Amino acid sequence: MDGLCEEADRIQAELAATEKEWQEWVIARRRVDTVLAPDGAADAGVQDGANTRDMDTQSTPRDAAKPKSQMPVWRPGMTSSVLSVDYQRILQALTDRARLGQGPLTCQEMTAVFGMDVVPARVEALRSKAKRLVARGWLAEPTPGQFSLAPAVAGPGDGS
Repeated sequence: MDGLCEEADRIQAELAATEKEWQEWVIARRRVDTVLAPDGAADAGVQDGANTRDMDTQSTPRDAAKPKSQMPVWRPGMTSSVLSVDYQRILQALTDRARLGQGPLTCQEMTAVFGMDVVPARVEALRSKAKRLVARGWLAEPTPGQFSLAPAVAGPGDGS
């Protein structure tokens, strides 16, 4: 009987350690998915992975627009409030830079400005967002890899 109790205690300790490792893995995966996924697709990836283990792996809501929301093409009179928070941060950084009379930003510089670790995954996530903003007319890419506000966006109404 004592031997079985010792074995059960050992298994319980291993189970607790494994459970802790699993929870850390889930948190790390959420963070990686958030960095790499465009426009909230990370939430879907984490939920798909949740099928492998019955745990609370629901993603916390991001401060961005709802998943599958469309980024509008810029039109005169449109404000950045129609964009998700991530895109608004990029526009704000470039607006501040233009206001100070400084030139375009690279994605590595943006990563540092946002206080993120300058690692390839974060830089590429920002590059993807910046390229999407260029395609929709919010940003310009005067030289490859350098982003600034599009002339129309930075026009007379950019102050304030």
